[in-house]
Amino acid sequence: MQQALVACHASLYAPSARPFAPSVRRVGRCKPLRPAAGLLETVLKPITSGGKALPLKDGIAKLYDESSGLWESMWGEHLHHGYYGAEEGTKSNAQAQIDMVDNVLDWAGVQSVKKVVDVGCGLGGSSRHILDRYPGSEARGITLSPVQADRANVMTREAGLGDRAAFQVADALSQPFPDGSFDLVWSLESGEHMPEKETFVRELARVALPGGRIIIVTWCHRNLAPGETALTPEEQTLLDRLCEAYYLPAWCSLADYERLFAAHGIRDVKTADWSVEVQPFWGQVIKSALTTQGVAGLLKAGWTTIKGALVMPLMARGLSMGLIKFVLITGVKAET
Repeated sequence: MQQALVACHASLYAPSARPFAPSVRRVGRCKPLRPAAGLLETVLKPITSGGKALPLKDGIAKLYDESSGLWESMWGEHLHHGYYGAEEGTKSNAQAQIDMVDNVLDWAGVQSVKKVVDVGCGLGGSSRHILDRYPGSEARGITLSPVQADRANVMTREAGLGDRAAFQVADALSQPFPDGSFDLVWSLESGEHMPEKETFVRELARVALPGGRIIIVTWCHRNLAPGETALTPEEQTLLDRLCEAYYLPAWCSLADYERLFAAHGIRDVKTADWSVEVQPFWGQVIKSALTTQGVAGLLKAGWTTIKGALVMPLMARGLSMGLIKFVLITGVKAET
Protein backbone atom coordinates (compact mmCIF):
# COMPACT_ATOMS: atom_id res chain seq x y z
CA MET A 1 0.00 0.00 0.00
CA GLN A 2 2.83 2.42 0.86
CA GLN A 3 4.48 1.71 -2.52
CA ALA A 4 1.17 2.37 -4.26
CA LEU A 5 0.78 5.70 -2.49
CA VAL A 6 4.29 6.78 -3.44
CA ALA A 7 3.83 5.65 -7.05
CA CYS A 8 0.53 7.47 -7.40
CA HIS A 9 2.01 10.60 -5.84
CA ALA A 10 4.70 10.55 -8.51
CA SER A 11 2.17 10.10 -11.30
CA LEU A 12 0.08 12.98 -9.99
CA TYR A 13 3.05 15.31 -10.09
CA ALA A 14 4.02 14.28 -13.62
CA PRO A 15 2.96 16.75 -16.34
CA SER A 16 0.38 15.56 -18.84
CA ALA A 17 1.17 15.52 -22.54
CA ARG A 18 -2.51 15.47 -23.51
CA PRO A 19 -4.17 18.66 -24.75
CA PHE A 20 -7.21 19.80 -22.82
CA ALA A 21 -10.12 21.97 -23.87
CA PRO A 22 -10.21 25.53 -22.50
CA SER A 23 -12.05 25.80 -19.19
CA VAL A 24 -15.16 27.84 -18.60
CA ARG A 25 -17.00 28.92 -15.49
CA ARG A 26 -19.50 26.30 -14.39
CA VAL A 27 -22.07 25.86 -11.64
CA GLY A 28 -22.19 22.49 -9.91
CA ARG A 29 -19.90 19.51 -10.39
CA CYS A 30 -16.57 19.84 -12.14
CA LYS A 31 -16.49 18.47 -15.67
CA PRO A 32 -15.66 14.75 -16.07
CA LEU A 33 -12.00 14.06 -16.67
CA ARG A 34 -10.60 12.35 -19.70
CA PRO A 35 -9.51 8.81 -18.86
CA ALA A 36 -6.15 8.57 -17.13
CA ALA A 37 -4.03 5.44 -16.91
CA GLY A 38 -3.66 2.70 -14.32
CA LEU A 39 -4.07 3.55 -10.66
CA LEU A 40 -4.80 7.21 -11.35
CA GLU A 41 -7.75 6.27 -13.58
CA THR A 42 -9.25 4.32 -10.70
CA VAL A 43 -8.54 7.12 -8.24
CA LEU A 44 -10.46 9.64 -10.31
CA LYS A 45 -13.69 7.67 -10.58
CA PRO A 46 -16.58 9.41 -8.78
CA ILE A 47 -17.71 8.11 -5.39
CA THR A 48 -20.34 5.46 -6.04
CA SER A 49 -22.95 3.34 -4.34
CA GLY A 50 -24.14 0.20 -6.08
CA GLY A 51 -22.14 1.17 -9.16
CA LYS A 52 -23.87 4.55 -9.55
CA ALA A 53 -22.28 7.94 -8.98
CA LEU A 54 -23.65 9.54 -5.83
CA PRO A 55 -25.32 12.96 -5.82
CA LEU A 56 -23.04 15.68 -4.51
CA LYS A 57 -24.51 15.90 -0.99
CA ASP A 58 -24.54 12.12 -0.56
CA GLY A 59 -20.98 11.89 -1.83
CA ILE A 60 -19.78 14.51 0.64
CA ALA A 61 -21.55 12.73 3.50
CA LYS A 62 -20.00 9.40 2.51
CA LEU A 63 -16.55 10.95 2.22
CA TYR A 64 -16.66 12.31 5.77
CA ASP A 65 -18.54 9.37 7.26
CA GLU A 66 -15.68 7.13 6.15
CA SER A 67 -12.69 9.41 6.75
CA SER A 68 -13.45 11.30 9.97
CA GLY A 69 -12.51 8.44 12.29
CA LEU A 70 -9.09 8.09 10.68
CA TRP A 71 -8.55 11.84 10.74
CA GLU A 72 -9.42 12.00 14.44
CA SER A 73 -7.07 9.13 15.28
CA MET A 74 -4.18 10.75 13.40
CA TRP A 75 -4.79 14.48 13.90
CA GLY A 76 -7.40 14.97 16.61
CA GLU A 77 -10.63 16.96 16.75
CA HIS A 78 -9.80 19.67 14.18
CA LEU A 79 -10.52 18.79 10.53
CA HIS A 80 -8.86 21.79 8.92
CA HIS A 81 -5.55 23.39 7.95
CA GLY A 82 -3.04 24.49 10.54
CA TYR A 83 -1.58 27.98 10.81
CA TYR A 84 2.22 27.61 10.77
CA GLY A 85 3.41 31.12 9.93
CA ALA A 86 7.12 31.59 10.63
CA GLU A 87 7.10 28.78 13.21
CA GLU A 88 7.22 25.83 10.82
CA GLY A 89 9.09 22.99 12.47
CA THR A 90 8.77 24.48 15.95
CA LYS A 91 5.08 23.85 16.65
CA SER A 92 3.04 20.67 16.55
CA ASN A 93 0.39 20.13 13.91
CA ALA A 94 -2.27 20.07 16.63
CA GLN A 95 -1.10 23.45 17.90
CA ALA A 96 -1.08 24.82 14.35
CA GLN A 97 -4.74 23.85 13.98
CA ILE A 98 -5.68 25.53 17.26
CA ASP A 99 -3.68 28.57 16.18
CA MET A 100 -5.73 28.66 12.98
CA VAL A 101 -8.96 29.14 14.92
CA ASP A 102 -7.45 31.75 17.24
CA ASN A 103 -5.74 33.68 14.45
CA VAL A 104 -8.94 33.81 12.38
CA LEU A 105 -10.91 35.13 15.36
CA ASP A 106 -8.21 37.71 16.11
CA TRP A 107 -7.94 38.75 12.46
CA ALA A 108 -11.72 39.22 12.24
CA GLY A 109 -11.78 41.24 15.45
CA VAL A 110 -14.22 38.97 17.31
CA GLN A 111 -14.35 40.41 20.83
CA SER A 112 -17.36 38.53 22.19
CA VAL A 113 -19.72 35.75 21.14
CA LYS A 114 -23.20 34.95 22.42
CA LYS A 115 -24.26 32.33 19.89
CA VAL A 116 -22.27 30.90 16.99
CA VAL A 117 -23.30 28.61 14.15
CA ASP A 118 -20.51 26.37 12.84
CA VAL A 119 -21.40 25.70 9.19
CA GLY A 120 -19.65 22.49 8.18
CA CYS A 121 -18.76 21.71 11.78
CA GLY A 122 -16.80 18.49 11.31
CA LEU A 123 -16.18 16.96 14.73
CA GLY A 124 -16.99 20.25 16.46
CA GLY A 125 -13.40 21.18 17.29
CA SER A 126 -13.75 24.82 16.28
CA SER A 127 -17.04 25.18 18.15
CA ARG A 128 -15.62 23.79 21.38
CA HIS A 129 -12.59 26.05 21.11
CA ILE A 130 -14.85 29.07 20.61
CA LEU A 131 -16.93 28.04 23.65
CA ASP A 132 -13.76 27.85 25.75
CA ARG A 133 -12.52 31.20 24.46
CA TYR A 134 -15.81 33.04 25.02
CA PRO A 135 -17.38 32.04 28.38
CA GLY A 136 -21.15 31.91 28.32
CA SER A 137 -21.36 31.48 24.55
CA GLU A 138 -23.46 28.80 22.85
CA ALA A 139 -22.87 26.91 19.61
CA ARG A 140 -24.87 25.07 16.99
CA GLY A 141 -23.15 23.05 14.30
CA ILE A 142 -24.33 21.50 11.05
CA THR A 143 -22.75 18.89 8.80
CA LEU A 144 -23.92 16.54 6.05
CA SER A 145 -22.22 13.62 7.82
CA PRO A 146 -24.24 11.69 10.44
CA VAL A 147 -20.99 10.19 11.73
CA GLN A 148 -19.54 13.64 12.32
CA ALA A 149 -22.68 15.00 14.00
CA ASP A 150 -22.90 12.04 16.37
CA ARG A 151 -19.21 12.14 17.23
CA ALA A 152 -19.26 15.93 17.71
CA ASN A 153 -22.07 15.62 20.24
CA VAL A 154 -20.26 12.84 22.12
CA MET A 155 -16.98 14.77 22.26
CA THR A 156 -18.78 17.91 23.39
CA ARG A 157 -20.53 16.10 26.24
CA GLU A 158 -17.22 14.51 27.25
CA ALA A 159 -15.68 17.99 27.36
CA GLY A 160 -18.42 19.12 29.75
CA LEU A 161 -19.94 21.46 27.17
CA GLY A 162 -23.05 19.50 26.25
CA ASP A 163 -25.39 22.10 27.72
CA ARG A 164 -23.89 24.82 25.51
CA ALA A 165 -23.65 23.15 22.10
CA ALA A 166 -25.50 20.79 19.77
CA PHE A 167 -24.64 19.37 16.36
CA GLN A 168 -26.99 18.01 13.72
CA VAL A 169 -27.20 16.84 10.13
CA ALA A 170 -28.38 19.71 7.95
CA ASP A 171 -27.70 21.37 4.60
CA ALA A 172 -25.79 24.66 4.69
CA LEU A 173 -27.80 25.79 1.66
CA SER A 174 -31.05 25.46 3.65
CA GLN A 175 -30.18 25.93 7.30
CA PRO A 176 -32.74 24.84 9.93
CA PHE A 177 -32.49 28.08 11.91
CA PRO A 178 -34.70 31.19 12.04
CA ASP A 179 -33.56 34.46 10.56
CA GLY A 180 -31.16 36.44 12.73
CA SER A 181 -30.23 33.61 15.09
CA PHE A 182 -26.48 34.12 15.53
CA ASP A 183 -24.07 36.94 16.27
CA LEU A 184 -21.20 34.86 14.80
CA VAL A 185 -21.60 32.83 11.61
CA TRP A 186 -18.51 30.66 11.17
CA SER A 187 -17.52 28.56 8.14
CA LEU A 188 -14.03 27.05 8.34
CA GLU A 189 -13.23 25.03 5.21
CA SER A 190 -16.72 24.05 4.16
CA GLY A 191 -17.39 26.63 1.43
CA GLU A 192 -15.42 24.61 -1.12
CA HIS A 193 -18.12 21.92 -0.94
CA MET A 194 -20.99 24.31 -1.70
CA PRO A 195 -22.34 23.91 -5.25
CA GLU A 196 -24.32 27.17 -5.12
CA LYS A 197 -22.07 29.84 -3.66
CA GLU A 198 -24.75 32.53 -3.96
CA THR A 199 -27.21 30.44 -1.92
CA PHE A 200 -24.45 29.63 0.56
CA VAL A 201 -23.68 33.30 1.24
CA ARG A 202 -27.37 34.21 1.28
CA GLU A 203 -28.02 31.62 4.00
CA LEU A 204 -25.05 32.78 6.06
CA ALA A 205 -26.42 36.33 5.91
CA ARG A 206 -29.98 35.18 6.67
CA VAL A 207 -29.12 33.42 9.93
CA ALA A 208 -26.83 36.24 11.11
CA LEU A 209 -28.17 38.86 13.47
CA PRO A 210 -28.15 42.42 12.12
CA GLY A 211 -24.69 43.60 13.09
CA GLY A 212 -23.53 39.98 13.39
CA ARG A 213 -20.19 38.88 11.99
CA ILE A 214 -19.82 36.37 9.15
CA ILE A 215 -16.50 34.58 8.57
CA ILE A 216 -15.63 32.26 5.70
CA VAL A 217 -12.27 30.50 5.52
CA THR A 218 -12.00 28.40 2.38
CA TRP A 219 -10.02 27.18 -0.61
CA CYS A 220 -10.43 29.20 -3.79
CA HIS A 221 -8.69 29.34 -7.12
CA ARG A 222 -6.62 32.43 -7.85
CA ASN A 223 -8.33 35.61 -8.98
CA LEU A 224 -8.36 35.99 -12.74
CA ALA A 225 -6.00 38.63 -14.08
CA PRO A 226 -7.34 41.56 -16.15
CA GLY A 227 -8.25 40.22 -19.58
CA GLU A 228 -8.50 36.59 -18.45
CA THR A 229 -11.84 34.84 -18.85
CA ALA A 230 -10.83 31.44 -17.44
CA LEU A 231 -8.03 29.54 -15.78
CA THR A 232 -5.43 27.89 -17.98
CA PRO A 233 -6.17 24.34 -19.18
CA GLU A 234 -3.40 22.97 -16.94
CA GLU A 235 -4.83 24.75 -13.91
CA GLN A 236 -8.37 23.60 -14.61
CA THR A 237 -7.22 20.01 -15.06
CA LEU A 238 -5.57 20.02 -11.63
CA LEU A 239 -8.75 21.36 -10.01
CA ASP A 240 -10.88 18.82 -11.87
CA ARG A 241 -8.79 15.99 -10.44
CA LEU A 242 -9.34 17.34 -6.94
CA CYS A 243 -13.07 17.64 -7.62
CA GLU A 244 -13.28 13.97 -8.51
CA ALA A 245 -11.38 12.84 -5.41
CA TYR A 246 -12.97 15.13 -2.82
CA TYR A 247 -16.46 15.46 -4.29
CA LEU A 248 -16.17 19.18 -4.89
CA PRO A 249 -18.29 21.36 -7.17
CA ALA A 250 -16.75 23.99 -9.42
CA TRP A 251 -14.29 26.31 -7.67
CA CYS A 252 -14.62 30.08 -7.36
CA SER A 253 -12.26 32.95 -6.54
CA LEU A 254 -12.01 35.31 -3.59
CA ALA A 255 -13.21 38.08 -5.91
CA ASP A 256 -16.39 36.05 -6.48
CA TYR A 257 -17.01 35.94 -2.72
CA GLU A 258 -16.43 39.69 -2.43
CA ARG A 259 -19.15 40.29 -5.04
CA LEU A 260 -21.53 37.96 -3.20
CA PHE A 261 -20.93 39.66 0.13
CA ALA A 262 -21.73 43.03 -1.41
CA ALA A 263 -24.87 41.64 -3.07
CA HIS A 264 -26.23 40.35 0.25
CA GLY A 265 -25.76 43.47 2.34
CA ILE A 266 -22.60 42.39 4.16
CA ARG A 267 -20.54 45.50 4.92
CA ASP A 268 -17.09 46.32 6.31
CA VAL A 269 -15.69 43.46 4.25
CA LYS A 270 -12.12 42.39 4.91
CA THR A 271 -10.11 39.70 3.10
CA ALA A 272 -6.79 37.92 3.50
CA ASP A 273 -4.69 35.29 1.74
CA TRP A 274 -2.98 32.87 4.14
CA SER A 275 -1.68 30.45 1.52
CA VAL A 276 1.91 30.91 2.72
CA GLU A 277 0.95 30.45 6.36
CA VAL A 278 -0.70 27.06 5.69
CA GLN A 279 1.76 25.78 3.08
CA PRO A 280 3.39 23.14 5.35
CA PHE A 281 0.05 21.51 6.13
CA TRP A 282 -0.34 19.16 3.18
CA GLY A 283 3.23 17.94 3.45
CA GLN A 284 2.53 17.02 7.06
CA VAL A 285 -0.70 15.23 6.12
CA ILE A 286 1.09 13.27 3.39
CA LYS A 287 3.81 12.23 5.85
CA SER A 288 1.21 10.98 8.31
CA ALA A 289 -0.58 9.02 5.57
CA LEU A 290 2.65 7.21 4.67
CA THR A 291 3.30 5.96 8.21
CA THR A 292 2.40 2.41 9.21
CA GLN A 293 -0.48 3.76 11.30
CA GLY A 294 -1.65 5.92 8.43
CA VAL A 295 -1.62 3.14 5.84
CA ALA A 296 -3.41 0.74 8.22
CA GLY A 297 -6.01 3.41 8.92
CA LEU A 298 -6.56 4.09 5.23
CA LEU A 299 -7.12 0.40 4.52
CA LYS A 300 -9.63 0.22 7.36
CA ALA A 301 -11.42 3.42 6.33
CA GLY A 302 -12.04 2.23 2.78
CA TRP A 303 -11.59 3.24 -0.82
CA THR A 304 -13.23 6.65 -0.59
CA THR A 305 -10.63 7.75 1.97
CA ILE A 306 -7.77 6.08 0.10
CA LYS A 307 -8.74 8.01 -3.02
CA GLY A 308 -8.55 11.27 -1.12
CA ALA A 309 -5.12 10.37 0.25
CA LEU A 310 -3.76 9.52 -3.18
CA VAL A 311 -4.42 12.99 -4.55
CA MET A 312 -3.18 14.97 -1.55
CA PRO A 313 -0.02 16.02 -3.44
CA LEU A 314 -2.24 17.92 -5.86
CA MET A 315 -3.31 20.24 -3.04
CA ALA A 316 0.32 20.89 -2.18
CA ARG A 317 1.14 21.40 -5.84
CA GLY A 318 -1.79 23.76 -6.38
CA LEU A 319 -0.76 25.87 -3.39
CA SER A 320 2.89 26.01 -4.43
CA MET A 321 2.07 27.10 -7.99
CA GLY A 322 -0.27 29.86 -6.79
CA LEU A 323 -3.41 28.28 -8.25
CA ILE A 324 -5.06 27.27 -4.99
CA LYS A 325 -5.50 30.03 -2.45
CA PHE A 326 -6.30 29.62 1.23
CA VAL A 327 -8.40 32.72 1.80
CA LEU A 328 -10.46 34.48 4.44
CA ILE A 329 -13.34 36.88 4.05
CA THR A 330 -15.35 38.51 6.81
CA GLY A 331 -17.96 41.20 7.13
CA VAL A 332 -20.88 42.41 9.20
CA LYS A 333 -24.54 42.00 8.32
CA ALA A 334 -26.07 45.42 7.75
CA GLU A 335 -28.34 46.78 10.47
CA THR A 336 -31.98 47.02 9.40
